[in-house]
Amino acid sequence: MSKILDPATVVPRTGSGYPGALKERVAGRSKRVLGDALGLKNFGVNLSTLTPGTWSALRHHHARQDEFVYIVSGHPTLVTDSGRTKMAPGQCVGFPAGDGDGHCLINETDSDVVYLEVGDRTPGDSVVYPDDDLLAKSSSGWTFTRKDGSAV
Repeated sequence: MSKILDPATVVPRTGSGYPGALKERVAGRSKRVLGDALGLKNFGVNLSTLTPGTWSALRHHHARQDEFVYIVSGHPTLVTDSGRTKMAPGQCVGFPAGDGDGHCLINETDSDVVYLEVGDRTPGDSVVYPDDDLLAKSSSGWTFTRKDGSAV
């Protein structure tokens, strides 16, 4: 049965699974995990907030999962392999699985950025972080290693 949800009732999740000092870049990020709150199984939906100076994630790309981002408020900088692009409310961007375009948002303003992110939950995904010595693999949760496969 469908239900209507007020996102403000979903407790924001903070923190990150990134190892060590890499967590610092996303320390001001919070996510209201709407998809889980609504019982969605095939894709995730998060209403995320970036405080000034915060990154959405380390710059990355997925092997098997698509990603979609819609800017609700604020003006984040989208960083991709092509460079840096300022985004505005109402704009959206998508990252098809396997395209290899490393991406993230950075809040370089003095105000919060709020965006909706949607990603599928295809099993067996892996993530490459082109700017960092880091890989992630999904099985039952995410496992991080260095690019040579050694422990982080």
